[in-house]
Amino acid sequence: MVATASLSNAASLADVCTVKNVQAALPVNGTLLGIELIPSSVTASPLYNVTAGGGGMGGSSSTLTYCNVTLSYTHTGKNDKVVVKYAFPEPSAFKNRFYVGGGGGYSLSSDATGGIEYGAASGATDGGYDAFSYSYDEVALHGNGSTNWDATYMFGYQALGEMTTIAKPLARGFYGASDDTKIYTYYEGCSDGGREGMSQVQRWAELYDGVITGAPAFRMSHQQVHHIFPATVEHTLDYYPPTCALDKIVNATIAACDPLDGRTDGVISRTDLCKLHFNLTSIVGESYYCAAQSGSSLGFGFSKRQAAGSQSSTVPEQNGTITAKDIEVAQAVYDGLHNSKGERAYLSWQIGSDLGDADPTYNNETDSWELNIPSTGGSWATKFVQLLDLDNLSDLNNVTYDTLVEWMNFGLVRYLDSLQTTLPDLTQFQSSGGKLLHYHGESDPSIPAASSVHYWQSVRSIMYPKLSDAKAQEALAEWYQFYLVPGAAHCGANSLQPGPYPQDNMQTIIDWVENGVQPSRLNATVSSGDYSGEVQRLCQWPTRPLWKKDGSSFNCVNDKASIDSWTYTFDAFKVPIY
Repeated sequence: MVATASLSNAASLADVCTVKNVQAALPVNGTLLGIELIPSSVTASPLYNVTAGGGGMGGSSSTLTYCNVTLSYTHTGKNDKVVVKYAFPEPSAFKNRFYVGGGGGYSLSSDATGGIEYGAASGATDGGYDAFSYSYDEVALHGNGSTNWDATYMFGYQALGEMTTIAKPLARGFYGASDDTKIYTYYEGCSDGGREGMSQVQRWAELYDGVITGAPAFRMSHQQVHHIFPATVEHTLDYYPPTCALDKIVNATIAACDPLDGRTDGVISRTDLCKLHFNLTSIVGESYYCAAQSGSSLGFGFSKRQAAGSQSSTVPEQNGTITAKDIEVAQAVYDGLHNSKGERAYLSWQIGSDLGDADPTYNNETDSWELNIPSTGGSWATKFVQLLDLDNLSDLNNVTYDTLVEWMNFGLVRYLDSLQTTLPDLTQFQSSGGKLLHYHGESDPSIPAASSVHYWQSVRSIMYPKLSDAKAQEALAEWYQFYLVPGAAHCGANSLQPGPYPQDNMQTIIDWVENGVQPSRLNATVSSGDYSGEVQRLCQWPTRPLWKKDGSSFNCVNDKASIDSWTYTFDAFKVPIY
């Protein structure tokens, strides 16, 4: 029997939080293959009532008491150095858990305190490239044409796995537990943090008991090039719609499609029904108005910093009507990238999602709208495809849809085993008893929600190819559940749609892992609008919500046409795209 009792409750934090105790708790070198710990590097200091900004996904500030530990290790024979830091709660608060928090953009998390509120020790790693000070995209190249592969693999999946491998025996030793004491290990992250979580499920499966991944940035090459797609549409059509026109298209779509789910509440809970039944051309001729404002061309949510080459401008008052050309741009963006043969290369944002990546730049000197390339995609093209140490593309001269497909394919092949985190065979995670909770905002304007749907479909087809849909869904639900969050944006609530957002995922996964309480739906709370405070129990994919006539609750229904609208075949590529 595996021991699970609380550890060393009689000891104080001061008793255990010493360099000597940490050094004694370190795994003996030679027991962790490829990792050589450096005992002399250990520091340990007790911290009491420290105000922290909420290390977990909840984000609320709290007062924490914990042992702050740092140590270093090297990879056998490499003469490198990786710094890790751990936060150990006081013995009376420890609940035999270890927590790993995800980062965002191109950054690993530098916060080691995210698990304290859950009675968990937790950690953070510098990845061997000083990730506490630099984001990965800043060190991805040694110089033009020379990829920093050590940093790439460490950022991709290796650093977090090694940090967790060290942490589990270290925690047992720190608290004086026996070697067979169960340490429940959890991961939680969104965006690239979601990708990082999937990397752990795919490559360090046996380490984790429960993993929460939100809007994972895991089909890296496709999604990053996709950020360039709207600008390429405008460049190809030689038309740059006013930003106010794009905003009008989005808001008019939300208003038109909101009732299709059965309740008019400002939220498109069924973007599939919107896609199937709403025609954007109906907006032609509608008027729009926007006051003058200042803006930036950065684009949405993946890079942590505004890259050099991005532009800022002052936009004048806008007053006009939606034209057929405005709709042509929006429709092309929502349809997604195809090559010149009409073969699909990638999926796109759901209809009604914000079109910020399509925002052009206003030139105050010429009083006209001009090309804007979001650095979220442009920096991927320069650094990871062209292998040039540049933060953005300068133009799209000679760039066609076929060029974007070529860039996607280049990144797919080059980073297949590092950043392109879409291995669909999760047998090892499933067989080791792991539980995976995966969610995605349905109106995410950064990473398309259909990206997550496609991955779930890939796992289902690879792991349960001979089962009926009903049997496969039942089998998956025992260990892998996926939820679309109606109206939600990228890793958070949506200012354009006052819908629900999950708030207590960690409690859900803990109950599932430690108490055997398998969820069937997912709690999400509305934080704004007329229904603020309402808790909605989200439908587990592939069922979809349909509100009852009185608007008090919704049923989770099966809808083949809806599911089909989320299903894509990427025939622009010769290899499967999982």
